[in-house]
Amino acid sequence: MKQRYFIELAYNGTRFHGWQIQPKSKSIQEELQRALSTICREHIAVTGAGRTDTGVHASYYVAHFDSEKEQLDDAQFVYKMNRFLGMDIAIFNIVKVDREAHARFGAISRTYHYFITQQKDPFALETAWYNSRSLNVDRMNEACRILFDFEDFTSFSKLHTDVKTNNCKIYQAEWIRNGQQLKFVVKADRFLRNMVRAIVGTLVEVGLGKLTIDDFRRVIETQDRGAAGVSVPACGLFLTDIEYPEAVFKRTVIPDQSN
Repeated sequence: MKQRYFIELAYNGTRFHGWQIQPKSKSIQEELQRALSTICREHIAVTGAGRTDTGVHASYYVAHFDSEKEQLDDAQFVYKMNRFLGMDIAIFNIVKVDREAHARFGAISRTYHYFITQQKDPFALETAWYNSRSLNVDRMNEACRILFDFEDFTSFSKLHTDVKTNNCKIYQAEWIRNGQQLKFVVKADRFLRNMVRAIVGTLVEVGLGKLTIDDFRRVIETQDRGAAGVSVPACGLFLTDIEYPEAVFKRTVIPDQSN
């Protein structure tokens, strides 16, 4: 029986068409599978904790794979993987787990950060959305608290997806200002396709005074994607944390929450 491993990693998604393998498009999943299969000299399939879209980053991500080899959880193998992969992907650690452990279905929460820079910054082109308009952050945070009153977030979901439910439980949602940078932090048990970028786009309309707090509530209640704001650019979005019950996986890397 093969040994199952969890991989802890990070990636810059700018030059990738998301996590998932796609025909004729470069993906994180494909790059990892090629590296593992080449170094281990066996065909290895990688399962991720979830999709990230084109241009979205992950400062902490988890995936799993099975291998006939039983001693891949060492620093030397991590070193080989990092040498093989380009600078866009960094492997932090590889850990043995139980055969039933699953990177996607075993996760109990995920956290995303979205960054807005209000000052033109050539060094933030790939990691933040430049938006110099004046935003009322207090009003945006007031709207954030409405998110806790709902579980159906159809209004913030990409249309025609194959999920069985649009219900999510949001545990945290807030904006934090640091000088000319704004950071939106959102944590939930699961996320829908495009959900964070649609929420941010709608909250920005609240911050601009285009939507009232009551309008924001009605957007969610309508369960209509057309009622919400536009999706903000992918460059500012980071997956920053994935949590598991300790019985499933005890992570070895502490995600950097300053990102």
